[in-house]
Amino acid sequence: MSRMVGTVSRGLRAPIIRKGDNLVDIVTNSVLEASKDDGFEVRNRDIVAMTEAIVARAQGNYATVDDIAADVRAKLGGETVGVIFPILSRNRFAICLRGIAKGAKKIVLMLSYPSDEVGNHLISLDMLDEKGVDPYKDVLDLKKYRELFGYEKHPFTGIDYVEYYEKLITDCGAEAEIIFANDPRAILGYTKNVLNCDIHSRFRTKRLLKKAGAERLFGLDEILNAPVNGSGFNADYGLLGSNKATEDMVKLFPRDSQALVEEIQARLLKETGKLVEVMVYGDGAFKDPVGKIWELADPIVSPGYTAGLEGTPNELKLKYLADNDFASLSGEELREAIKKEIVKKDANLVGKMASEGTTPRRLTDLIGSLCDLTSGSGDKGTPIVYIQGYFDNYTTE
Repeated sequence: MSRMVGTVSRGLRAPIIRKGDNLVDIVTNSVLEASKDDGFEVRNRDIVAMTEAIVARAQGNYATVDDIAADVRAKLGGETVGVIFPILSRNRFAICLRGIAKGAKKIVLMLSYPSDEVGNHLISLDMLDEKGVDPYKDVLDLKKYRELFGYEKHPFTGIDYVEYYEKLITDCGAEAEIIFANDPRAILGYTKNVLNCDIHSRFRTKRLLKKAGAERLFGLDEILNAPVNGSGFNADYGLLGSNKATEDMVKLFPRDSQALVEEIQARLLKETGKLVEVMVYGDGAFKDPVGKIWELADPIVSPGYTAGLEGTPNELKLKYLADNDFASLSGEELREAIKKEIVKKDANLVGKMASEGTTPRRLTDLIGSLCDLTSGSGDKGTPIVYIQGYFDNYTTE
């Protein structure tokens, strides 16, 4: 075994990105300078990835609270609006809620419980059991919720999101009514004008509400899906994937990511002679076992990636081979037997026992999670990630 190192993920430092910056130049130069600085060689099938945040910032893809309000008012009528299934997040939803509230006279806010769809808990399952509440059937108003559960605060942020969201609405001049339910159709007893704010379950929610008689029905992906007064927008995802930029402005999910990654790939090929895969990534798709939070608050992990990142892993489980097919072998004989098995493996191992236990997820979701963990979300200053050896296997020299 001549090479001892497998996959390596490096966070690359880059300049602070501003509107109008040329990301093709910046990403390419960052990779080339890092390779000299850190002494690594650019290889075929390396991966360079950049956060969605720097793509959106370079594009200037921003919108204000007033832009959101104008779109909500135009689409939902400006009277009573049911806002259902938002995630509990100061960064992800609070600014959006301010815009929504400014675009209506009354907000009926319907929160899912015991948690939002990405795992931020209002209350625990144990508390539901203790109080005899059935989250699949019971609809609670705010008074009943407080009687049963009091004023629970999020364990990590210290925020009572019920109180926080209620104050955001009323501070924007709208009346607030809060209910708790998990059947989206429960909102129709309060209003037929509905904005569903769930991310990954949004298509089912819309289908159920439309069939049940919702009149004005929009998803968060349909707010700012076109410019409002010259604002930023995202035709595919609207406000989904947005983040707080300032107290009055959100940064939207980036547009045109596919063209960007293909241009960077072409530039790196020209500069190095190597075909490097390129992707844009947002949230990784992983779950915190302690806080119970599923990280994926973006609508997708990667809004743009080059063709070589399409598909899923096609890998054999080495420990399965060692414990079953080659249980009688050891040392060099075992190593050679496993290498031969890898070389002759089928192009599609779906359903084969020798692949049991390998990760059945899309490559972009796996790589995006690795990138998200590498770059972090704070002050590391590494919005570009360079990965080597991801497509290596035990036979790679």
